[in-house]
Amino acid sequence: METRSTGAINETPVRKDVDGDTDDANCHICPVDPAANGTARARWTLLRQVLRQKQVDCPEVKHVSVRRFSTFDLFTRKRLVINDTSNTSDDQWVEYQSVSLPKYRALLRVHLGPLKVNEVLNSFDNTGNVCVWPSEEVMAHFCLQKRTLFKGAVCELGGGMTCLAGLMVAICADVREVLLSDGNEKSIHNVREVVERNRQAGVFSSTSVSARVLRWDCDSDISPLEGHFDVVMCADCLFLDQFRASLVDAIRRLLHPKGTALVFAPRRGQTLALFCELAQQAGLFISQHQQYDHYVWDTHLKMLKEGKEAYDENIHYPLLLTLTKGPQTVSHFK
Repeated sequence: METRSTGAINETPVRKDVDGDTDDANCHICPVDPAANGTARARWTLLRQVLRQKQVDCPEVKHVSVRRFSTFDLFTRKRLVINDTSNTSDDQWVEYQSVSLPKYRALLRVHLGPLKVNEVLNSFDNTGNVCVWPSEEVMAHFCLQKRTLFKGAVCELGGGMTCLAGLMVAICADVREVLLSDGNEKSIHNVREVVERNRQAGVFSSTSVSARVLRWDCDSDISPLEGHFDVVMCADCLFLDQFRASLVDAIRRLLHPKGTALVFAPRRGQTLALFCELAQQAGLFISQHQQYDHYVWDTHLKMLKEGKEAYDENIHYPLLLTLTKGPQTVSHFK
């Protein structure tokens, strides 16, 4: 399960429910809908009860417990048996292998043990503590398909516990450097171990791969890297109202004058539109793409027809935004 953190210190983030939606009780964008609030409360009740290993008896809770859409099936996942007597945790190593390009695979460490209630409900930005979100999966797949277009230095922002997309760039592309980042120290601790395991497997070639805590609103984190990256990318990081402007500023400052930012995110009500508005105000030029990969698009259309009980385009289908610093900079990522 994946965690993403932006890194502001004394803020309480908007929380996602167990299906990946935003808890409407904390959302400052959409009108308050009492029915939606009831659903969100029921989902959080479910989460608390599951974490505490209590029996779920409430009919309303049972109604919202159906697992929703979680993957476009772009990667196969195989658990690995690794003999490591020093590891006493419930973590599990999993091999992610591209379905369309099976030569590319990466080792990820995921947590399979019981989650701690206080850690999930009270820690800063634990919005991803369930799985690799569809947007991250799609971005990783897109990076593989466009691997020849990546050059120079690449940075993934808010990559959580896996930074799957940035990891795939480091594996498949002819780039000088890949920086995997998140605002959560626990996430980066895990990512560093993932990087080391993959380095030992010999999948990085000559690419320099590193991981570090990078807070979007922290000048001391951003300043040393200003203008350094040819590609900056992030997946599903637009929903936190209080950090959206910081994300825009971080992208603008980190990006090389002729670089491109790739942002994969579902609409989530008005959150994507608000991000685009802030980016334009910051002087960035934006292109929005809906059909950027035929397999992802075909799966999307199929789910719209056959998966209505599980699939919600508003929260599950990521659009692709490409951002540049000037109209003269033409992005090749289309």
